[in-house]
Amino acid sequence: MTIAELHKLPSVEKLKIIEALWGDLASDDEVFTSPAWHEEALRKTEADFAAGRVEIVDWEDAKRELRKPFE
Repeated sequence: MTIAELHKLPSVEKLKIIEALWGDLASDDEVFTSPAWHEEALRKTEADFAAGRVEIVDWEDAKRELRKPFE
């Protein structure tokens, strides 16, 4: 698929492609190293979760909600 063909796709299809590409890239831990700030952000989220300040949302539900504006 060419870049020109990608430009013609609907937004929902583009998001699906992005997810597939990101999943492929993220599957190889050796390719990317998380920056230091990311560890700090994860620790804060973990602390917020332990304190009951974070609501758990199913990932599939979250993706559906995030896609709604593009449908």
